[in-house]
Amino acid sequence: MVTGFNHSGFVVEDIEAMTAFYCDALGLSVIREVDSVAPPSGDHTGFAGARRKLVFVGKPGGAHMLELVHYIAPPSPRGHLGRNQLGAAHVCFDVEDLAELSRRLTERGVRFVTPPIFRDGPDGSRTGICYIQDPEGNWVELIERGNANA
Repeated sequence: MVTGFNHSGFVVEDIEAMTAFYCDALGLSVIREVDSVAPPSGDHTGFAGARRKLVFVGKPGGAHMLELVHYIAPPSPRGHLGRNQLGAAHVCFDVEDLAELSRRLTERGVRFVTPPIFRDGPDGSRTGICYIQDPEGNWVELIERGNANA
């Protein structure tokens, strides 16, 4: 039985650039780094002898992390799935001030699918949402869940 979430992961090409994006642009922190070498018999990856660099980013003390996985051997093939293709994935972050974050990300040249869309709820709350792409094209959703009468 599942007891909770642990982490989500993206396979990445440039581990340094991707770590910088998630930490510098989105404000996450490196929680831990692992240099992983699978035994010749294989491990849970299904790649015997796989060599990977793993960087887990998140909020210190948070319950969920994003794992950035860089395959050194075997190397990862190029390619991404469109947002609506079967098998496509995204990660979603709660944010405090989507308008300000959007402004800062735009200045950094981040690719937006749409600008933030804001909706007012019947209780006076305001919710904002948008999709962006990280430097390697992975889909990232940002949601601001406003407080009522804020």
